[in-house]
Amino acid sequence: MTLNIRLLFLMFFIAANLQSQNLSDTLIKRIETGRYARVMFYNCENLFDTYDDSAKRDEDFLPEGNHHWNKTKYYDKLNKISKVITAVGGWRPVELVGLCEVESRRAVKDLVYNSQLYMLEYKYIHKESPDKRGIDVALLYQPKKYKPVKNKFIPIHFPNNPEKFTRDILYSKGVLHQKDTVHIFVNHWPSRWGGQLQSEPYRKFTASILKHVTDSIFKISPNANIIIIGDFNDEPVNKSLKDVLNAKLSADNLKNTNLYNLAYISVSFEGSHKHKGNWAKLDQIIVSGNLLKGSNNLKTDINGYTIFNAAFLLEKDEAYLGIKPFRTYIGFKYHGGYSDHLPVFIDINRTKDF
Repeated sequence: MTLNIRLLFLMFFIAANLQSQNLSDTLIKRIETGRYARVMFYNCENLFDTYDDSAKRDEDFLPEGNHHWNKTKYYDKLNKISKVITAVGGWRPVELVGLCEVESRRAVKDLVYNSQLYMLEYKYIHKESPDKRGIDVALLYQPKKYKPVKNKFIPIHFPNNPEKFTRDILYSKGVLHQKDTVHIFVNHWPSRWGGQLQSEPYRKFTASILKHVTDSIFKISPNANIIIIGDFNDEPVNKSLKDVLNAKLSADNLKNTNLYNLAYISVSFEGSHKHKGNWAKLDQIIVSGNLLKGSNNLKTDINGYTIFNAAFLLEKDEAYLGIKPFRTYIGFKYHGGYSDHLPVFIDINRTKDF
């Protein structure tokens, strides 16, 4: 069986399976909507490989570690992540997929080439980050749809705490369909470990670095197509995003060189992450104003931010009622799910003929 026939069977299986997962009509319609390109982000929740890296704190995710992580669990996790990415694409592969909480190049490579995802022929951009746990960000892309022309990993060095390390911001400048230049940023900002207020300065500093870079792009190209995706460990209304990055919470008086937080502006599921009964939109997509105006060939819907709340990614919340993400671990107990986050995506369309 040729690769194309296997791919067709896989896409048909995924599409048919979505119909049986009790997805809302709205979500099915969003998935099946035609698009020029789809941009997705997913926090994979500790996608660790099974090998020891002496430079990382990965001891818990080894066969003899507290999580008793082994190849069976690892490859099951890879196939679950690949199922999610394929499902979000619907009848065709997602063009751009940002990921976080992947441990290593080996983990990214195994996801692309040694899981069910291999039939979709993704390429990837990744670099080992200085994060002490070793969790990184990565970008998968369809090489026939997106051509990177510049990739850079932006380091975050905290001047008041040089011993603290965090993930780089992945920046990729590339061309969609050999026509349109886009600037993609994949983020995983410092966690709220130790308390939201105590850790806030680290996220504000990270936001200032990103703001400096986007301002530099706008200075050269005021109509730049900028797409910022990630797990920001803050909500859209928090200072790091609203005040420092200055990601607008309203689409009134659109300006090309402003940034707009679609996670706040769009009407969508109540959150991408749930903690102690409270949903939060930590996983966000922020775009430049011209992408909402369509002034530079590309356009995204102001209400297009979608949280992929498929039934297979959720389970009953016994402690706090309702539902919650079906995660891989609860504490050190293996739970066998997908992730403690839900994926999010937007579609990009062209204002002119292809």
